[in-house]
Amino acid sequence: MRQIPVDTSGATVMVAQPPQLKMRDKKTGQIALDPDTGNSLMTVDVLFVMSGNAEVISVTVAEPDVSGELVMGTPVALTGLVARPWENEFNGQKRHGISFRAVAVTSLAKAG
Repeated sequence: MRQIPVDTSGATVMVAQPPQLKMRDKKTGQIALDPDTGNSLMTVDVLFVMSGNAEVISVTVAEPDVSGELVMGTPVALTGLVARPWENEFNGQKRHGISFRAVAVTSLAKAG
């Protein structure tokens, strides 16, 4: 699978939706697990602002690598962010998109 590194150095990134467990199968309630570590996966929706453009993206990260209190509006760092193009076919319809995965999501809010 291709992975494209994402440069976040010139971006402002903040939490749009707090972390939630990523579901592998919503019908059964099965939680998605990292294939390498077995850790539960989380999704964090972030507002990614760069060069005057803003977009909300969902970033997947292993649960132990989400640090700090991540509430709406919290500035965060996305360590090791990569984009992965994907494509699948379901009921005869082709779908495609880009998924985002980070090594860690870390709060940049000042402790106080």
